[in-house]
Amino acid sequence: MVAGSAMESDMTTSRIQLLNPPSLYDPSPNAYSQLAIVPAGSRLAFISGQGGDEPDGSFSPDFRTQAAAAFRNLGLALAAVGAGPAQVAKILVMIVDHDMEKLHIMQEEQRRLFGTHHPAATLTPVPCLALPEMQIEVEAVAVLPDGN
Repeated sequence: MVAGSAMESDMTTSRIQLLNPPSLYDPSPNAYSQLAIVPAGSRLAFISGQGGDEPDGSFSPDFRTQAAAAFRNLGLALAAVGAGPAQVAKILVMIVDHDMEKLHIMQEEQRRLFGTHHPAATLTPVPCLALPEMQIEVEAVAVLPDGN
């Protein structure tokens, strides 16, 4: 996304406008936008933090595996309410013992789920999460498509 431009999400039913004003850094190469605007009256889904757990509840000790699982789980949560990645306005990512290697891995997995849709985002390094084996958690706010 070009600085100062607005981009509507892939699904026009969500009508999310993602903005990077020219007065702020353009973070689109890092897979997020500075601002997300949703229309008044939109139905929102607040998705709890999705960890990097596997379907059986186990956690891999590998950060990349957990990051892939966390974004996969976010995709499954979105699908459960009839939404998809293009309906996400904002994400919050929490990473235990954050470093640049983990940042790049997280961005790869974020791009895998969201493609060219870059929701507003916050990354927060944390000392620990709810369970000792958790290394990443991803929350989201999604605008539900019309009719959901």
